[in-house]
This record gives sequence, C-alpha cells and structure tokens, in this order.
Amino acid sequence: MAWIRTVAPDEAQGLLARLYDAAVKRAGKVFNILRLQSQRPKVLRASTQLYMEVMFSDENGLSRAQREMIATAVSRANRCFY
Repeated sequence: MAWIRTVAPDEAQGLLARLYDAAVKRAGKVFNILRLQSQRPKVLRASTQLYMEVMFSDENGLSRAQREMIATAVSRANRCFY
C-alpha cells in the first residue's frame, strides 16, 4: 500500500462515500487505486469518468477484451500491480 493517507470506505462521507458506493456496485469492492485518490474526491470522480469512457466507450472500435489486454500489458511493462 502507498504511503499516502487514504480514507477507508467506512470513514467516507459525502461525494467520496457516493463514489465508493458506486465502486462497490461496479466491482464488488473499493480497490486500492481508488482509495489512493480518496483525499481528492473530485479528482477521483474525474479519474473514474475517464476510466469508464476509455474502457467502455463504443467509439474506438476495440473490444472490452482488447482494452483489458492493453491495460494488462501496460501495467506489466510498468511493473504496476494494480
């Protein structure tokens, strides 16, 4: 885990609580990559919107599986375990 202070899901309030609730509905839990942005809920919201657009938009012609393969390859190359 990072050396950044994060807000746990049970401590979240307001916008952050709503974003965490949406994350649980989407993925079943709040992943650490989201918790790392918990000090700035508006940034987390924008980051999530960007992620959703990149991964789920029908505008670029790639399948969801292709997008996940690209994300996995980039993460591996960057030695990122998220």
